[in-house]
Amino acid sequence: MNATPASTTATGPGAGSDPRSGPAPDAGSGSASDSRSHSVSAPDSDSHSVSAPDSGSGSLLGSGSWEELVTSALLGTERRTPPVRGAGRAAPVALLDAAATETVRRRAGVRPARAAARLEPAAPDRRTALPPAAARRLAMLLADRPGTGGGGRRGAAPDLMELLPQWLALANARGFAAPPQSLPALLDAARARTDLRPAALAFAGPRALWLARLNPEWRFALRSAAGGGAALPEAAEADRVRRLWEEGLFAERVALLTAVRARNARAARELLESTWATERAEDRLMFLDSLRSGLAAEDEPFLERALSDRSRTVRATAAELLSALPASALAGRMASRAASCVAVDRLRGTPAIVVEAPHECDAGMERDGVVPKPPAGRGERSWWLGQVVEAAPLDCWRQRFGGRSAEEIVALPVADDWRKELHAAWCRAAVRQRDPGWSRALLGSPSAPEAGGPGAVSLAERSRLLGTLDADERARWVAGFIGTHGLSEAFQLLGVCAVPWAGSLGGAVVDALDIARDAGSYPWSFSGVMGLAERCLDPAEAARLDALTSVPDERENAAPGAGDYWSEAFQRLVTTLRLRAAMAAELTPAGGAGPTDPARGQ
Repeated sequence: MNATPASTTATGPGAGSDPRSGPAPDAGSGSASDSRSHSVSAPDSDSHSVSAPDSGSGSLLGSGSWEELVTSALLGTERRTPPVRGAGRAAPVALLDAAATETVRRRAGVRPARAAARLEPAAPDRRTALPPAAARRLAMLLADRPGTGGGGRRGAAPDLMELLPQWLALANARGFAAPPQSLPALLDAARARTDLRPAALAFAGPRALWLARLNPEWRFALRSAAGGGAALPEAAEADRVRRLWEEGLFAERVALLTAVRARNARAARELLESTWATERAEDRLMFLDSLRSGLAAEDEPFLERALSDRSRTVRATAAELLSALPASALAGRMASRAASCVAVDRLRGTPAIVVEAPHECDAGMERDGVVPKPPAGRGERSWWLGQVVEAAPLDCWRQRFGGRSAEEIVALPVADDWRKELHAAWCRAAVRQRDPGWSRALLGSPSAPEAGGPGAVSLAERSRLLGTLDADERARWVAGFIGTHGLSEAFQLLGVCAVPWAGSLGGAVVDALDIARDAGSYPWSFSGVMGLAERCLDPAEAARLDALTSVPDERENAAPGAGDYWSEAFQRLVTTLRLRAAMAAELTPAGGAGPTDPARGQ
C-alpha cells in the first residue's frame, strides 16, 4: 500500500527529484503555497529557499519520533497506539501515511521543524558531472549491504561494498562531482564506515556539508571536514588564522595546524608554541603529532623543550620525533648510551657482538623517552636496552663495528641470547628512521629458511620493514616469499603492497592459489587472500583466471566440497576483476584518460 499523504511534499536528493527543480505542487491543494504544505529545496547553488517541514498541524506525526513509529509497526497497532494524528481513520492507515511522510523528510536531509527563514544555498560544486553510467554504478554500490548472504559462503557474486573505496578514489582522482540524488546514501555509508569518510566527503563536496547541517545523523561530516566545512584562512590572513587558532573548536584547530604546517612549517610551529603552555595534555599530544609531516632540524629546539612536559605521553612522542632526526642532540645521547651497551668482542675466534644492558634507568634516560617500568613478563634491563637501541641513529653502528655494512653487522653472532632483543630493536629503529638499507639487511632473502631474515621476529615486524622499501622492491620481496613459502603467512605482507599488485606479485598469488586448489586444500583457509585478490589484482589478470573457474576433479584426500568452493571463489574473482575494469572505463572522461590515477586499473 502506497499511502503517501497529500498534505506534505518534499523534493531533494533522497526523493529522486531533479536537484535543480523547484518544489513540487501539493497534490492535495493544487498549490505549493497551501498553508499545510512545506517544501525542501535541494542543496544546490541554484536553489533559493529551504523551509523545513512543520511539525505542527500539517504533520501527520504527533509528538512521537521515528523510533516510536517503527515500534508501533513492529508490535502492531492493536498492541501499540501509533503516535500519529489520525482522527476518523483506521490506525494502520494513519501509521502508513505518517511513515511515508517521515521517510520523505529523512531522505530530503532535514528534520521536522516549523518553517523558518530561508537558508543560504549550498556552495556551488564546479567539478565535472559524473557520467551517467558511472552514476548508475555508484547507486548500485551504495545499495549493496554487507551480510545479506547466508552462512559463511559468499557465492559467486562480487562484494560491492568492498569496491566502493576504490570507486571513490578513482572518481576523486578524475575530478568528478557527486550526483545530488546520491548524497543521502553516500553520507549514510560514510556514517557506517569511518574508513570511507575521507574519500566519501571529498567526493560529496559542498552539497553534502550543506545537508549535514540539517540532519544530526550526518554531523560527523562537519567534524571530519577541515574547519567544519568552512574554508580555512589563507596564509596571508594572519588575523583570521590567529582567531581560528585561539577560538576555534578542537577539530578546526587540528585542521588549521595541519594546513599551515603544509604551507609553512615555521609558522605552524610558532602558532603551536604561542598557546602550548595553556593546552590540555591530550590536545598537546595531538598537536605535537602534526609535526611528523615535514619534520626537520628546525623543530629540534621546540621538541627538546617538550621533553620536559608534565605529560608522559607528550614526552614520549617528543622523544620519538627527535630520535627520527639523526643529527639531534637526543639521537647523540642515545648513540652514546647504545655504544656503552653493545660492542664487538674481538678476543673470540670469530668476532661476535656482546651486550651489557643498562643496570638502571636514570633521570636523563627517562627524560629522553625511556619508559622505566616494563610490561608484564618483561625484564627491566632488556626493556631499557631495546628502547635505547631503537632510539639510537643507525649510522652510529658502522663506526662502532669497524666500518661494517648493515648486512655484515646483522650477520654477526650475538652472545648470551641477546640476539632476538638486539635485532628486534634494530628493526624498530629501521622503521622509525625509514632506512631501507637496514630494512633489507634485517629482512634478508625472502627464500631464506623461515623467510624472516636474521632480524624479523614476526610477520608484523616484516610488514613494517617492507613499508620502508619502494613499491617495486616490496612487491618483488613478497612475490619471492610466496614463491618459496606459499600463502599461509603472506596475508599480512600482502597488505603493505601497492594496489594494483605488480605483475610478478599478482602472478605469484595466482600460482599459489592454483597450487592450493589442485592439492585439494581447505579453501576456507585462503578466503582472506581471495578477498584481497579481488580488490588488489590487476584486472588484466581476469583472462588468465578463466581456466580456474571450472570445478576441479576431487582428490581422495581433498576437503569435502572443496572443488565447488574453489570454482565459486574463482568465478567471483574473475567477475570482480571485470567489474573493476568496467568501473574504470565508466569513470574515464570523454575524449581522454583524465588525470593520472592513484592506482592503475582500479
